[in-house]
Amino acid sequence: MSVTNLLKGRRAAVCALTSALFFAAVSASAADIPSASPESKGMVSERLARIRPVIQGEIDAKNMPGAVVVVARKGAVVYSDAIGVKQDAIFRAYSMTKPMTSVLAMMMVEEGKLQLADPVSKFLPALANMQVLANPADPASATVPAARQMLVHDLLRHTSGLTYAEFTRSAAMRNAYIQAGLFSNESPSTWITMSPEQQVAAFAKAPLQWQPGSTWEYSLSTDLLGRVLEAVGKKPLGVMLEERLIKPLGMKDTSFVVPASKVSRIAQPLAIDPLTQKPMAPMLDVTQVQGNDSGGAGLSTTAADYLRFCQMLLNNGSLDGRRYLSRSTVALMTSDHLGPKVATPLQPGELLMGVQGYTFGLGFMVRQGPGMASVPGSEGDYAWAGAGGTFFWIDPKEQIIGLMMAQTPGPIRQYYRRMVKQLVYQALD
Repeated sequence: MSVTNLLKGRRAAVCALTSALFFAAVSASAADIPSASPESKGMVSERLARIRPVIQGEIDAKNMPGAVVVVARKGAVVYSDAIGVKQDAIFRAYSMTKPMTSVLAMMMVEEGKLQLADPVSKFLPALANMQVLANPADPASATVPAARQMLVHDLLRHTSGLTYAEFTRSAAMRNAYIQAGLFSNESPSTWITMSPEQQVAAFAKAPLQWQPGSTWEYSLSTDLLGRVLEAVGKKPLGVMLEERLIKPLGMKDTSFVVPASKVSRIAQPLAIDPLTQKPMAPMLDVTQVQGNDSGGAGLSTTAADYLRFCQMLLNNGSLDGRRYLSRSTVALMTSDHLGPKVATPLQPGELLMGVQGYTFGLGFMVRQGPGMASVPGSEGDYAWAGAGGTFFWIDPKEQIIGLMMAQTPGPIRQYYRRMVKQLVYQALD
């Protein structure tokens, strides 16, 4: 037998073995989404097999506690593995709550219940006359009236003028959020402990960091969007998400409060941050009812659950014969909504992965072209992530969904997002 034939036979045997291992993992984790061999969907088993040892190396180095990684292509799961955690582990989604809240908002837009161009004050009158910092760089900045009202559109694309006190570069803004009760140094997430009414009153009290529509600033916009949706739908945000998305999509382990029967499945972070060598800050207690349903950070979920949400989006708004959004609305959500007139002191991709090349749509960052970003991907792929270490992306051109669910809340999470994206795309045939 020739060397070439020997190599071909060896490769076939390896492919058969790795495919069998993948199918075993897939059947245990994502049975509701069809599974297929990587080769049948244009991916290479041997190359997907590189994912496990890389993540295991990070676990062995005490850089991360573990992760669930799922890859779907062309409508089927081709890779699913749990390394260091159980396959059905429940993860604090943090900001991966935002895309779900954004989808719910667009469902209401489709029903004519609100418009992107509606002022937020139409639903929350307390926000009609907002003040704006005259100079965010000045710790003692005066305020000026907003040039225009913030719109629902601004909440979806983070151009509302709101911010996160823990992320802002403006000392004046941070102090304003402390005075309004939205933040404290001892408890950064005080905004989630407030009742919906208290939260809206606090937003009305604090000035905006930027004039509405002028600047992309990652923020509490989606939390305020949740309050708008509650005013429109006359129900708590959690109830509406359960009725409209979570239950119909079959997301069996996704909720704002993890019930006692599932608490043992909650994934936990390392005790020590591997980069700073300081104790890891406490994560959100998802076993307790919070003051409000946080549309920007409150959900917990599993890899299998969130995959179903992603597959619905990749299917242009439908799953299992049920339509949630129109194809045109999904296209609108995954288009550039910043353009040349909106300032981006920190680009969405720089925030999420430390890379350039991404703009922002309605709930997701969106890749602008094949170049610029120092990670592989396609023009139009869209993504978001959570401060706790979760990450997803959807690539309509390649028909890929990538999910990495982990609890790595420190700054190392940017590295892991780049890492998993590279490991998936190198496995394309």
